[in-house]
Amino acid sequence: MLETGIKNEKKITVTEKDTAACHGSGTLPVYATPAMIALMENTAMESVAPYLQEGEGTVGTLINVKHVAATPLGGEVRCECELVEVDRRRLVFTVRAFDGRGTVGEGTHERFIVNNEKFMAKLQ
Repeated sequence: MLETGIKNEKKITVTEKDTAACHGSGTLPVYATPAMIALMENTAMESVAPYLQEGEGTVGTLINVKHVAATPLGGEVRCECELVEVDRRRLVFTVRAFDGRGTVGEGTHERFIVNNEKFMAKLQ
């Protein structure tokens, strides 16, 4: 059963594929905002996956984050999330990212629980 308070944590090491230059979001070889957002979404998605019914998944619908510090190539980034609101199928998380020097990013992320088959059928 989904209840507030569910937490998750993930760590990554910044590689070339995670840089702003690679993502096209900048020209420098530093951790890209799109990569940070993907880590935050993935950490939240994985946190609730064990609590879903068979055939269900979640889709990201909103993210509001600040990227407040740069992380260089080879730096470790740790992402934490916590489920802070459950409103039927709507899930709201706090998300935070840290490196060895402190906070890298923080904000909120919203996901919706969907029936995977029905969701994909709507795209046909």
